[in-house]
Amino acid sequence: RSRKDFSIGFIILMVIGIPGNTFILIRFAYLKLKERKLKPTDTILMGLALVNLILVLNRVIPQALEALGMDDLFSDTECKVVLFTYRVSRAMAICITSLLSCHQCISIAPANRHWIFLKQKVSNNITRIILVFFCFNVALYPSRIIYGRARRNVTVSLYTLHLVYCDCDFGNYNSYILNGVFPVVREVLVVGLMVLASLYIVYILFQHQKAIMGMRSSDKDNVKSVEYRASRAVIMLVALYVALFGMDTSVWIYTLSLHNVSSDINDARIFLGASYSALSPVVVIATNPKLHKELYLCSKPTGKIKLDDSSQ
Repeated sequence: RSRKDFSIGFIILMVIGIPGNTFILIRFAYLKLKERKLKPTDTILMGLALVNLILVLNRVIPQALEALGMDDLFSDTECKVVLFTYRVSRAMAICITSLLSCHQCISIAPANRHWIFLKQKVSNNITRIILVFFCFNVALYPSRIIYGRARRNVTVSLYTLHLVYCDCDFGNYNSYILNGVFPVVREVLVVGLMVLASLYIVYILFQHQKAIMGMRSSDKDNVKSVEYRASRAVIMLVALYVALFGMDTSVWIYTLSLHNVSSDINDARIFLGASYSALSPVVVIATNPKLHKELYLCSKPTGKIKLDDSSQ
């Protein structure tokens, strides 16, 4: 029964994640062609949608097929590619979410000399920063190419992870622990950074809220709409990430204490990890005016639609 439950869960992630991330990619690509330039936040969201889509295609679809009973889907070479792509795309999703929270933190920070310098440097180099993350994460996961192989009905070492159609046999305890602990340490640091940035965003918004208490109602509403729409998606994405990837990392730490980790535990961990990539587009679309305005337009069959200029 657990296999059937997992197959239903992975199919739901596919149904939500593939159309959601594809829509974000297409919409921002269209805006890039139309306006010749994207805002830094839009560039970050486009990069996040790309890595999320790769992760869903690379991990969720094979998981669903395996849970439905399909066997021996990948060869050794294909397993190396799949495992490596999954780890890199997952790491990129973490890094880009952290970049999004840090960029928003810098954007709403007080306009003093130091913050202005950071705003200019970060905003003008978003693409370069994402490329640096990519190069770093590619260099971090050669183990998936070295140790990855197709699953076989043969005896494996005690330090083997069973991942869908593939095994990752680290061979010895030191390699097993090193390849398990180092990504966890990196994730703790990255998560800590994004949580601190999000807490600072909440603090700035709280201080701003106190400052506008004496304004007229109409002025309050205008200021609130600008501030909250600029930051609520970031806070919601970070909260979603911390909840899902936090549980995923907890399960991963638990597996480091086990030998020959069961498929059900790996399925649960991968489901939690893939959930962020599948569900985050819902948060992005719901909180980004450029995206939900497009859905609103598409939902109208006929007639001229008048939109509030504040949604631009």
